[in-house]
Amino acid sequence: MTFAAVRAIGLKLAGAEEGTMYGAPALKVGGKWFACIASHTSAEPNTLVVFMDVAQRDALIAEQPGTYYLKEHYVNYPVVLVRLSQVRADAMRDLLAGSWRIVSAKARPRPRKRLAKK
Repeated sequence: MTFAAVRAIGLKLAGAEEGTMYGAPALKVGGKWFACIASHTSAEPNTLVVFMDVAQRDALIAEQPGTYYLKEHYVNYPVVLVRLSQVRADAMRDLLAGSWRIVSAKARPRPRKRLAKK
C-alpha cells in the first residue's frame, strides 16, 4: 500500500480532498484531516496516521500489532499508526471510511467565497 493508493481510496468519500498536515500529504473533509502521512520522527517510515476512536485503536493494535501501532508522541490523540507495507486494501477502505465518518460529523462545511457585487 502506498499513499497514492490511500489517496485513491480516500478521495472516493464524499467531500474528501487532498491537502497537507504539518507539511505531509493528508486527506481532509470540511478542512479537517482524517488521515495523513506521519511526520513525527518517532513514527516508522511509510506510516499513515488515521483519526479514530481510542477504544477501537487499542483493539486494532492488540489484534494486529504488525500492522497497527502507537508511539509515545501519539498516545494522547485519537489516532492509530498504520504500517502501509502491512495493511490490506479492504482494511484501509474500512479505516478511512470510519475516520471520515467521525471527522465529517465534526467538520463544518467550508464557507463559499462570495463574489463581490459590481
